[in-house]
Amino acid sequence: MTDMKYGEKEIQNADIETWPYDHSVRDWIDIYFPEFTCKCPRSGYPDFAQVSLSYIPNEKVVELKSWKLYLNSFRDRGISHENATAEIFKKFMAEVSPIKCHLWIDWSPRGNVTTTTQLNHNISL
Repeated sequence: MTDMKYGEKEIQNADIETWPYDHSVRDWIDIYFPEFTCKCPRSGYPDFAQVSLSYIPNEKVVELKSWKLYLNSFRDRGISHENATAEIFKKFMAEVSPIKCHLWIDWSPRGNVTTTTQLNHNISL
């Protein structure tokens, strides 16, 4: 058995962390993650995607290293495009509770077919 490298350990224990946001300004925050990977639950073949997240914070913002590690935790999981999108969205919403949020995932073509998955959240203040 090989020893797990420090990055693999961080990914294995990944969870979303947040920072306090205590400003009255409600700017959009855009985060782009161009190297998302997971595996097709049927074939086991790798799926590749670009993850775009835009949100208006309420009381918290996401800590970027934890976001990267959380997204990397999907790399060896067999999960559909739709389920990966829903799981990422729900986890982000639970941890950050933004005022508005748009998650857009652009999946690389497989078999000459491409998929885009999107979820939105909007609350009134």
